[in-house]
Amino acid sequence: MLKRLKLTNFKAWKEADLRFGKVTGFFGTNSAGKSSVLQLLLLLKQTRNATDRGLVLDFGGPSDFVNLGTFGDVVHRHHEKRKISWLLDWSLPETLKISQRAASPSPLSLEGNSLETRCAVGLWRERLWPHSLAYKFDQVEFLVESQVGSENKFKLDTTAADFRFVRNQGRAWPLSHPIKTHLFPNEMMRFYQNADFLRNFELEYERLMDSIYYLGPLREYPQREYGWAGSSPGDVGRRGESTVDAILAATRDGQTRSLGYKKRKKTFQEMIAYWLSELGLIQEFEIKEIAKGTNLYRARVKTSQSSPWTLLTDVGFGVSQVLPALVLLYYVPEGSTVLMEQPEIHLHPAVQSELADVMLNVAEARNVQIIVESHSEHLMRRLQRRVAEEEAASEDVRLYFVSTNGSQAQACDLHLNRWGEIENWPDNFFGDELGEITAISEASLKRKLEQSQ
Repeated sequence: MLKRLKLTNFKAWKEADLRFGKVTGFFGTNSAGKSSVLQLLLLLKQTRNATDRGLVLDFGGPSDFVNLGTFGDVVHRHHEKRKISWLLDWSLPETLKISQRAASPSPLSLEGNSLETRCAVGLWRERLWPHSLAYKFDQVEFLVESQVGSENKFKLDTTAADFRFVRNQGRAWPLSHPIKTHLFPNEMMRFYQNADFLRNFELEYERLMDSIYYLGPLREYPQREYGWAGSSPGDVGRRGESTVDAILAATRDGQTRSLGYKKRKKTFQEMIAYWLSELGLIQEFEIKEIAKGTNLYRARVKTSQSSPWTLLTDVGFGVSQVLPALVLLYYVPEGSTVLMEQPEIHLHPAVQSELADVMLNVAEARNVQIIVESHSEHLMRRLQRRVAEEEAASEDVRLYFVSTNGSQAQACDLHLNRWGEIENWPDNFFGDELGEITAISEASLKRKLEQSQ
């Protein structure tokens, strides 16, 4: 689970230092840089997944999580002489232990539940190049960085006081560059007698990236019929295109979900139907095969107890748009991190508020971390309310207001106290509400005076 992201020179961000809770919301004006935070995480995820190990960063294409173009497109203010750097700090699902006492000429014993990595990339001879890679564990950092004056020769170092990396005889050559942005150089294990434990850090990083899931702001239109051949998708797709497949796979596998400790378990479809009803959108929901053996399915709803079953295509658009968000939150494995952009799109304000309750419930009951980019005042207000009612801890809910200062993004960490109050409201957070009320009153008074004359 992510705890901190620190970044430099990425898109609108000259620098940022962001902390995450179980539910983290980024709010603010359009084109301020909210989505860029999620884009960096998705850039790292698709780089980890890239089959080409020669790629430093996989900027993607039309079918990827993000399609960011080139280094010149993403570096701050397109200044290609700058380096993009980031630091990620996250908690581990299990305690990690590192011991080099018996098998190494230099002792090392570390243990912890969190890990940190940092990396810097930039252009060198018109080629994207990793300039440094480091992992920090149990207060000890292990670092590969380019040697001064020689960008293509790297050295391995550590801050451990009583530990040193021991070279194999006849292996005095310098290291080559890190692989992608999270792997130590290929020849490191051959050059050093006691560096094999560093692979643990790489594996934990890959586990983190594999636990990140994403739903974008634009979702597929509902269909009258869905074909399903029995596949089990990894998620619902970035546009929600695999939502029905995910529901059917979870139903076939007999998966159940609970609303919390000692709460009765529901089947997967029952859980989705429950929340659609709680959101006030429909009364009942189901996906059924048209006829046995056809592999064709229909998603149907009842808007009230007395109403007939209706296809999803024939009810309000908001149902089909929020459905991928609900399914993703319950489909991903426990301990995952879910990134969402504008999950409230096409929803009534009252439903937006209820959606915040879904997020808080999933975060608690399933230990799923949720990072959301949103424009919804109603969603944010419900998060505040639940903190005030002591149904959510203030440290579990992090809220940011993102704005621009010139061409530079800046994030205001909204201080949410234990009473649910924001102690540092920015100006015009959701527009000038008082100004609008004043203008309406003045215009109304002016017209009344004119009519009375």
